[in-house]
Amino acid sequence: MSAKAKSSTPDASARRKSLRIHGTIARDLGILIVSGRHQPGEVLDGEVAASDRLHVSRTAYREALRILAAKGLVESRPKTGTRVSPRPSWHLLDPDVLSWIFEFEPNDDLLDSLFELRKIVEPEAAALAAQRRSPEQIERMERALRGMAEHTLASEAGRSADQDFHAALLDASGNPFLATLTTSVSAAVAWTTIFKQRSSPLQRDPLPDHQLVYDAVAAGDAAAAHRAMAELVDMALLDTKRSRMPQARFSQGSRPVAPVD
Repeated sequence: MSAKAKSSTPDASARRKSLRIHGTIARDLGILIVSGRHQPGEVLDGEVAASDRLHVSRTAYREALRILAAKGLVESRPKTGTRVSPRPSWHLLDPDVLSWIFEFEPNDDLLDSLFELRKIVEPEAAALAAQRRSPEQIERMERALRGMAEHTLASEAGRSADQDFHAALLDASGNPFLATLTTSVSAAVAWTTIFKQRSSPLQRDPLPDHQLVYDAVAAGDAAAAHRAMAELVDMALLDTKRSRMPQARFSQGSRPVAPVD
């Protein structure tokens, strides 16, 4: 039994290493695609050339392309190779894709579109939550607020509490379709918060905005909950734009970006 376990250890270790390698390749290629370095329609290197250039196995490169294909970023066809997919095919709300977008300076159009989606979804979810929330969901939101206050959004624990606040709100809406957006909304909240702090601390404390949403939901006031969440999203967009690098704010052409079609 022990001999069998020992003999399987190197294989398990190799699989973990391979997983890390193809995940890293997918991330690096994904960033190049969403940043515009690889344009839609562009043919990527074949697996032989790419594996030689990157000093990885063909299997690792092939697995990386499968990850990107699952996210809509590339498509492979016989004889024509692997091409970058048209932008409408990209799964922009995929948490990995969102994280890759915020690895560079997204332009105002992209930021506006992301927050526009949040403003369509979250205020309505807040209004529904005010009407449908359970005591357990109110407690979860309150616990998240305490975590944000205790740890602040400068820490991972504080950002995790922030994500849980928004996740609890979507859950409290009682709409299972809205609840399926939890992962995407949480990723958007997390990466925009990190993005806002990449060069300097937050200029404004967003906790009072969250408190107003909580108070309205807890009070069962749907209209106030809608207004408070809409204001929260508007202020989050303003904070994000204010945090952008000066050269990005004033020179949109300074580096490749991923416009929204």
